[in-house]
Amino acid sequence: MASLRDLGLSEYEARAYRALLDTGPTTAKELSRASDVPMGRIYDVLNSIEQYNLVRSQTASRPKKYVAVEPSTALDRLLDDKRRELAEKADQYESIVDDLSDELVAAEPVEEKFWTAAVGPDDTIDLLLERLTAADDSIVMVAADPSPQMDIRTVGEDVLDHLEEALDRDVSVNVLMTRDLVDALSPNVGRRYRRTLQSRDDFDVRTSEDVTGSFNLIDGVEVCIQVPNPLSSGETFGMIDLKDPEFASEVYEEYVPRWREATPLEF
Repeated sequence: MASLRDLGLSEYEARAYRALLDTGPTTAKELSRASDVPMGRIYDVLNSIEQYNLVRSQTASRPKKYVAVEPSTALDRLLDDKRRELAEKADQYESIVDDLSDELVAAEPVEEKFWTAAVGPDDTIDLLLERLTAADDSIVMVAADPSPQMDIRTVGEDVLDHLEEALDRDVSVNVLMTRDLVDALSPNVGRRYRRTLQSRDDFDVRTSEDVTGSFNLIDGVEVCIQVPNPLSSGETFGMIDLKDPEFASEVYEEYVPRWREATPLEF
């Protein structure tokens, strides 16, 4: 059950505010009795919730009296405080990430082969976006028909975000896809392509019906291959990621003729 403590008040502060709602204007002594907040703590508690702008005081009276701010206003103020607190935390975390990005440097790639895998649509997309983020030089993306398990409109937006970030890192991007996949993308993807990407020399999209599988070549040494579900046609089972320059070179050689014969994309 939700409570005022969930919005940052202490137990005593929550008791005092709730009691004020019941009592109306009252003194600290009377509020202590009504709220079961010890008299030795009641002034600190009142000062605290006054700083939250949850109470108003009548300083001219003797003894001083307090009244609660209306609940809707009080809750809005507590919510605004939480939003500011979260925004400040987000800024702090972003600053930490910026500092660590400069400090943490991956080792130079080694020739030793390595592979990993993801199973299921969510983990498959996570692995794909991770590898797109890791690209330093080039991305070749080949994409066949969309899987019914994936919301291709959402996935398309996420992939485009990562491709734009790669372009900003001076990574070249070539995308080869079926026309059916193009038609399944969200209208916003088309707008972003026309407005910001179509004119870039390092970004090219072409379509071909001679595309039956989905894979990605990263920096010419890494291949992310989407694996179809053998028990359900058209569904994605997972993705295999192989760091193998020799295999990547063979895949690229098979891709080049299809790329040359493909049609430049027009939304």
